[in-house]
Amino acid sequence: MLAQAAGSYRERPVDGALQDHFACIWVHQLPRPDVQRVVIVPDGCVDLEWIDGTLRIAGPDRAPKIERLAAGTTVVGFRFRPAVAVAWLGPPASEAVDRRIPLEAFWGPEARRMAERAGEARDIGALVRVLECALLRRAPSVPSRRPDMHAAFELIARGTPPGRALIPWLAGELALSERTLRRRFEAAFGYGPKTLNRILRFQHFLKLLRGARNGSAASLALAAGYADQAHLGREARRLAAATPGQIAALLADARTP
Repeated sequence: MLAQAAGSYRERPVDGALQDHFACIWVHQLPRPDVQRVVIVPDGCVDLEWIDGTLRIAGPDRAPKIERLAAGTTVVGFRFRPAVAVAWLGPPASEAVDRRIPLEAFWGPEARRMAERAGEARDIGALVRVLECALLRRAPSVPSRRPDMHAAFELIARGTPPGRALIPWLAGELALSERTLRRRFEAAFGYGPKTLNRILRFQHFLKLLRGARNGSAASLALAAGYADQAHLGREARRLAAATPGQIAALLADARTP
């Protein structure tokens, strides 16, 4: 079961003082009946998550991540903006690739106290407020993000110009050598430009698919930037462990009341 198709998911903006650091707060509630294994699709993001009474750092992922969560589990997440997590956590993002790491490994006893206070909340709304207030207290001590890596993310998200090779184009746009570009990408995102480009292109396809009531897989593949339908199929199996048709069916079922 794809995470996007399991249970209910909602998000909201963070408090104003956190908006430079976090893209959103999200709450994912899994259904009460027994849940099959949940497949997390790489999205190019790093999240701070509350789950089962503990705080952890999730991602960045290069491949589908399978998680087994108890029925009725609620996960609360704070999604870092692109290239921001390293300023909050310290080590380069490459050290967290494909991993789920207790927040205590980064923040020590402070993370444990934060989890304990959140565990005393009477409901999910109160729990979110406890976590948000704790992050607000920490935010003034966090270094500012690297503007070049934020710009790099936006450039990749917009797409490589036709006929241009990704890495030379990015290096030229950012006035960096290709070696420096790769090094900074690994520190900020956990992997190089080509991997991030593949992940963001597939996320673009998923966005188009969620908004499409009609349209062939071939047309969606081209709109998302794939060479053809076969190219999309290979990437879907690589990044979601499913075919485009299977993904479409799961998302359609999730939209059905």
